[in-house]
Amino acid sequence: MFLALIAIGVLLFSQDQPLVSQGEPLDQPVVGGVYSEALVGSPVRLNPVLDFYNQVDFDLNRLIYSGLVRFDDRGLPHGELADSWGIAKDGRSYSFSIRPNAFWHDGAPVTSADVIFTIGLLKDEAIPIPPDLRAFWQQVEVVALDDKTLQFRLAEAFSPFLDYLAIGILPSHLLGSLSPGELIDAPFNLQPVGSGPYRFQSLEVSEDQITGILLQASSNYYGEQPFIQELHFLFFPDAETALSAFEQGEVMGVGHIPTDLIGRALANEEMQIFTGRLPKLNLVYLNLDNKDLPFFKDLEVRRALLMAVNRDWIINHLLGGQAILANGPIFPENWAFYGGGSRVAFDPDQALELIKKAGYTIPAAGGRSREKDGVRLEFELAYPDQPSYAAIAEKIQQDWQRIGVIVTLKAVPYAELLEKYLQPRTYQAALVELDLSRSPDPDPYPFWHQAQITSGQNYAQWDDRQVSEYLEQARVLDDLNERSRRYRNFQVRFATEIPALTLFYPTYSYGVDRSVFGVSMGPLHDPSDRFNNVTSWYLQTAPKAQLLVTETAQP
Repeated sequence: MFLALIAIGVLLFSQDQPLVSQGEPLDQPVVGGVYSEALVGSPVRLNPVLDFYNQVDFDLNRLIYSGLVRFDDRGLPHGELADSWGIAKDGRSYSFSIRPNAFWHDGAPVTSADVIFTIGLLKDEAIPIPPDLRAFWQQVEVVALDDKTLQFRLAEAFSPFLDYLAIGILPSHLLGSLSPGELIDAPFNLQPVGSGPYRFQSLEVSEDQITGILLQASSNYYGEQPFIQELHFLFFPDAETALSAFEQGEVMGVGHIPTDLIGRALANEEMQIFTGRLPKLNLVYLNLDNKDLPFFKDLEVRRALLMAVNRDWIINHLLGGQAILANGPIFPENWAFYGGGSRVAFDPDQALELIKKAGYTIPAAGGRSREKDGVRLEFELAYPDQPSYAAIAEKIQQDWQRIGVIVTLKAVPYAELLEKYLQPRTYQAALVELDLSRSPDPDPYPFWHQAQITSGQNYAQWDDRQVSEYLEQARVLDDLNERSRRYRNFQVRFATEIPALTLFYPTYSYGVDRSVFGVSMGPLHDPSDRFNNVTSWYLQTAPKAQLLVTETAQP
């Protein structure tokens, strides 16, 4: 018994003590270092109200400036300069509170006056922004409630409004004395002061050309302090020379690796490549209201046309795998995406059967196309006059020919395709790309609502009252679950009716040296989203002391 009591005591004593094991040396991020990246193009104005037509400016401004909100991979808003906001019950006013620790890089506080000043510029005719964006802001009133709170007042409820508040805010205390016209050529645009994680440090100029820009981590940034202390951007005329700069050790990253260079980049063992879906949809519009082509109104013909196109082959052989097959108009991973609807798989044999069942046969007199009641399955497919689109159009033409549908191809400059074919609704079928960059909210209203048939962007002229009701309701509701339910119904209806032939979502690839840690990239609303977690990137690691891993034994 005595020995047993000793054994029990020893056991109980051991249960109260930590079990210690020797761990391997671990690494932790160290503050410091310089990351360098090659960008194609050149900066012009580092000013967020003047960067709409220059991706280089937009990329850099993403690091220098902050908006009231930002959006995550799923298109959900998060506070940036704003630490909170509220929406009125009628959806017509939005109130924002600015972070008390939000400061400009020169130390001045960010205030409501800065936001009002920036929005005022977007309303001015002198500022070169898209006309529809200016028209939108001209309908919005912005009122300061105090130095750190303000309110936006809309003419009517509009759920996608937060999309517009991701734009970088400008410092009114530095620019308020300038007219909009003077701002366009102000020295500030190449010596910017923002409130983002990195501040402007210096320009590098050679022969009157900007060859580099150095940014430095901002010590008064309100968010997570960056590990990397300096970002050095170098500018190149094309993607090939940018990639060559990486291969020669001049830079540690390449801002964009296009499809024709992806194989070369993958072969480089020093490069890690991140790929994300772009906010773009490639599809074939069918003019559903073209009186000369009544077969476009036949659902089974539309289904057969989609079923006959080998979209996977296009992605793998023509796009180098740099795209994702598209089954609908709302992007995967978005909060509104619904993946439960019907899907049309590649099946040329079944496509031919559908064409036959629809009554289209080879005429007795012969010919390559099938016909019904004297109407032949023949039409023109217009496409952008670019080699990549030409290859896709030719593949589609071949696929459709196999089921007895004859297509004539017509290459058209993109601007002409829009102005002379889509907008006047004179086209028969058109291969196009919908670019929804910088619009995280999925709002499909402009492209599929009945009200957009005549003069809007409903180029397919899809006339579906049920769909229109879903889209009307979804853009005025604030409850995300209710909006999601309407969009789910819309997507089910779209998959059932096939008003257009969705092909693929293109992707974006970004190359970074393997010595850079912490980089991640999800679906993109804009290529600058590759910097979403830039404050978590790091270059150096320091070994931790030998770590004692402790656990408490359980009885």
